Amino acid sequence: MRTIFDRFKNLKLFTKMFMVMVVSIITVSVAISWTSIHMSTDLFMQTFSITNTKVLNQIENGFESYNDSIVTVVSNANQSGAMRSFLTQGDVDSLSIVKSYFNMKEQVKKLQSNLDAYEVGITIAGVNGRVYSTDRFYLAMDDRKLNEHPLTLNSHKEPKRLIYQDYKEITGTNGMGEQMIVATKALLDRSTGYIYGTIYISMKERDFGHVFDSYTSLGNDVFILNKNGMIVSSNRKDRIGYMSQELLDYAEQLDTEASDYLNVSVQGKDSIVISDSLPTYDFYIVNTIDKEIALGQMIDAKTLTLIGIVIVGIALLIVFLITRQISKSLTKLVLQMSNVTHNEFGNHITVTGSYEIRELGQAFNYMLDELHDYVDKLVETQKGQRNAELAALQRQINPHFLYNTLASVKTLVQQGSKEKATETIHSLISVLQNTISNVSETIMVEQELGILKHYVFINHARYGDRIKVGYFVAPECMDYHVPKLIIQPFIENAFFHGFNVKSSGYIHVLVSTDGQALYCEVVDSGDGIEGLPSENAFLNTKKSRQMFSGIGIKNVHDRIRLLYGEEFGVSIVSELGNGTRVKIKLPLIKT
Repeated sequence: MRTIFDRFKNLKLFTKMFMVMVVSIITVSVAISWTSIHMSTDLFMQTFSITNTKVLNQIENGFESYNDSIVTVVSNANQSGAMRSFLTQGDVDSLSIVKSYFNMKEQVKKLQSNLDAYEVGITIAGVNGRVYSTDRFYLAMDDRKLNEHPLTLNSHKEPKRLIYQDYKEITGTNGMGEQMIVATKALLDRSTGYIYGTIYISMKERDFGHVFDSYTSLGNDVFILNKNGMIVSSNRKDRIGYMSQELLDYAEQLDTEASDYLNVSVQGKDSIVISDSLPTYDFYIVNTIDKEIALGQMIDAKTLTLIGIVIVGIALLIVFLITRQISKSLTKLVLQMSNVTHNEFGNHITVTGSYEIRELGQAFNYMLDELHDYVDKLVETQKGQRNAELAALQRQINPHFLYNTLASVKTLVQQGSKEKATETIHSLISVLQNTISNVSETIMVEQELGILKHYVFINHARYGDRIKVGYFVAPECMDYHVPKLIIQPFIENAFFHGFNVKSSGYIHVLVSTDGQALYCEVVDSGDGIEGLPSENAFLNTKKSRQMFSGIGIKNVHDRIRLLYGEEFGVSIVSELGNGTRVKIKLPLIKT
């Protein structure tokens, strides 16, 4: 065994990985076996759903038989002259009343003979206020309340239609009572359409459920829902009388898509749902099959799980032992290579391990030397590039700006406004100090605003204050750092190009954050820009280069993208006659 281990230790990495793949193939074989079981499970559930669909058809036939009996009773009641006389007869002598009740009783007995197979109660109410019932327990309410009840009102809205409605008779102060299914039909004169009575055929929910009780089992439930989603009957007695929007949605989906079944979650359980409509009742019949319970009857999950755990455990143990042995040299190599992240390019690694690891170590040491030289050269190159860019930026100060400012100072002195001339010179000095003398790459927002205010003061001294400038800066933004001269070019552009047509207006400077980025905006109410296509095209057009002179707006955009990446930069939105909005997106930098 020791000899075999030594031979394995000195094998090439490819050979070791090949052996690991052998173990992996064995594991995949186990996975395929497990998949086959799942495919068998799916086949079983599909067969189960087909069987239950046929059962559902049998249940529907049972409900149709009950409906046929109800239709016969209602038709006979509507054709009975004695019954119509009882329901429309006015005040008469006692003997006539007794005779009328006797005839009514005989007629109802004939009607009830059609429903001997079902436990039902028949109640008939007339327009004359008379009510006859075979068992008042089914509709235990006074005659006036029955006449005003939704059972009656709904049937009178559609007098030619037999309507099935759910009804719960409250029998106590706790709100408990018997759930019932009531078939109602208005009795009317066919020639005139006059409604002279209403017939109610009531069945307790537990008797209504006998139609499907024999087809249900543990995990295999049947629900009868009305169009509002209320469960009016079910073998699950705990859910009767409650709304189930979930089951209603599934039933409507099956009805619309004409699918055979749905694999969905019902009350958090993976289930199969089969549904069909009962148009004569205006109900949905929904059958739910709990897949976990159904499959538990076919598959011994505990045994299969135990076997799977043993196989996976053995495979993992083998893979762990092999991988551990292989990764020793790699782990050592990684630990030594991690020092490079601290710029320790002089830490050459010790070359040990298998053939591949030794080759990798030698190549890494060579790469480390080359990388060290390259980084040194790159740092020097970038320093030179940054200095060149900053110098070029500083040289972009428009000489006309200096000329015009000094001319304005001269005019102020000649006019005797020495104090304003002094302030103008002071502002010019501050602008020049920050643009030419200060070589810092970034400054705080507070400093940038100071430069802007000096620049605006100079322009007001030259051209007057026909263009108002306002500053709206969130206090928490003052300490954030921004690239130097990032806002001034847009203020300059607004002064010199934004108000050629309009004689006056405003410029607003806004600085805010959204929690992830810093936004500096320059908004003016000036002339706007005609034919502005898009951000990138706008910044690169010849027209834009002519319009945006001075310190260079495109330079600002390019500097930002160079410093912080493609997601940052300048975007410009403008509408002719309605001003321009410039938005600068920057990262949040405190130091």
